[in-house]
Order: sequence, then C-alpha cells, then structure tokens
Amino acid sequence: MRFLSKFYIDGFILSILATVALASVFPARGNAADVVSVLTKIAIALLFLLYGTRLSPKEALAGLTHWRLHTVVLASTFLLFPLLGLAAHLLVPSVLTDDLYTGLLFLCLVPSTVQSSIAFTSIAKGNVPGAIVSATASNLIGVFVTPLLVILLMNTTGQASVDFSAIGDIVLQLLVPFAVGQLIRPKVHGWLSRYAEPTKLVDRGSILLVVYSAFSAGMVEGIWHMLSPWRILALAGVCGVLLGLVIAATMLMGRIFGFAVPDRIVIVFCGSKKSLATGLPMATVLFASQPVGLIVLPLMMFHQIQLITCAALAQRWAKQAEEPGASGELRPAA
Repeated sequence: MRFLSKFYIDGFILSILATVALASVFPARGNAADVVSVLTKIAIALLFLLYGTRLSPKEALAGLTHWRLHTVVLASTFLLFPLLGLAAHLLVPSVLTDDLYTGLLFLCLVPSTVQSSIAFTSIAKGNVPGAIVSATASNLIGVFVTPLLVILLMNTTGQASVDFSAIGDIVLQLLVPFAVGQLIRPKVHGWLSRYAEPTKLVDRGSILLVVYSAFSAGMVEGIWHMLSPWRILALAGVCGVLLGLVIAATMLMGRIFGFAVPDRIVIVFCGSKKSLATGLPMATVLFASQPVGLIVLPLMMFHQIQLITCAALAQRWAKQAEEPGASGELRPAA
C-alpha cells in the first residue's frame, strides 16, 4: 500500500480501473443498459439534491455571480480546446486516421462534464458552488455552441441540428434536485453535517456508474476491433497529451489571473473535461452517415483518461489541503 500511495493510487482509482475491467468483460446490453442508464441518472439527481442541502442560498448566489471564474472555464472549453484540436491535424495520417482526427476535433468542441467535474471539485475541497454554475453553464451553452463550431470547423453531411430536450434534461436532472435540496436544507442540513458519508458515497458512486455505462457502450459497439493495436495506443497517447496540455494551461491561467485555490480547482476540473453524455447524442445527429463508432472513440477514450487523471488530482489536492502548514498551492500528482 505504501508503494501505491507513492503514486497517489488509492482505493477510488482502483475502483475506477476495476469498473473499466468489469465493463470490458460484462458490458451492459439491452435491458441491462437501460437499467444502468436509469441508475446513473438517479445517482446524479441525488448528488445534486445533496449539494442543494449542503450549500446555503448565499453560497449559491456567490457561485452564480463569479463571472470571472466562469469566463475562464468557458474559454478553456470552447476556445483553448478547439485551437488544440485544429493543431492536431498535423498528426494525420502518420498518427491518426482521418476518422480518428474527426473524432478528436469533435471531442474538443463538446461541452464540459457536469457530475464528475463537480464531484472531483468537492473531493478536492474546491469551490463547489462555482463548479455547479460553471459546469451547468458549459452544458447549456454547449447545446447551441457545439453544433455551430462543428459546422464552422468540420465537414459534416446533412443538417446539423440540436435536440432541445437536452435543456429539459439538464433542468430536470440537475437544477430541479438542487432547488429541492435548497428547500429542504433547513430540515436536513444538521444531520448531513454530522454524517458526511452519504455525499461521499454518491460522489464516487455516480462517477463509477458513468464509467461503467460509457465503457459498456463502447464494448457493445465493437469499436475496439476496428483499429490496430498501434492506432489505439497512438490515440490514447494523443488524448493523454491533450489532457495534460489543458490541465497545465488551466493551472497556469488560475495562477496568472490571481484566483484563490478553491477557484483554481474549479478551473482545472471544469475546464479540462469533455462530456461523453452530451457528445454521444450530438455525434449521432451530426455524423449520421459517417462511422460514428470511430468518430466517438477519441471522446470515449479521453473520457476514461480524464476520470482517472482527475481522480488522482482530486485525491492529491484533498490530502494537500489537510496537510499541516499547507502552502495553498496546487501541485500536480507525481
């Protein structure tokens, strides 16, 4: 265990790896996939209900009015990522095929994740109200901005349209439970303060469900058999480098603009992620006559890498915050 702790590998990260292995051997199919999807939505809704009970209205309002923070996060999501995606065209055809590059550029255009960004921010003791607003705003704006960016930067066939029910899903699954949590906060806040385990359990459980659901979809699609091992390894390397560059850039931006450490944590976790849940439905519409399985593969792979990497960062920063005489600076995981 001391060897694992040296590399900041704890039970949570091992749980993520075990979940990936489980999905590889026993992917959810048919009715089972529907059940997993429903359970994931329930877990996410419960997560936001608990956040609503934990945050005072004053803290929530402070998160909403922190416009500088949200501007930096949105700039990372919809400006920095697309620029890096365009630069990656230099890797075609030596490293990436045309379809894989299309998928890599597409992943750079989708909005940030919601549940995992907020959960990791909470684990790392960051600004949770700010993360809620930043991640939710990214998804709401992304419903409109992502298709526009696809039209401007990519060659797609057919009409690029958006399912506006996505806005309703965000409201029902995230904002309504949060509002309910705010309403019942006076009655349950004291109990939750004494017993923090429910929130911790939902934080981690929701992430594990997302991992299992996403990886199961890839296994059922059979996309791993469409590429040579070399291409898969090359794609994983490119996704890892892309994530590393964005994490480094978001850490630097947080420091340059003078944000406090809790806000810097939000910038890193909300500004460096990409949403598989939002990206997959959009890809189905935007690339209807193209090999969607291959196009979404970079997004799926990036999604797994970002979860494992950010889990390590969240655990490390949580430990840093608890260290006596902590400097208040963010240090990347070694």
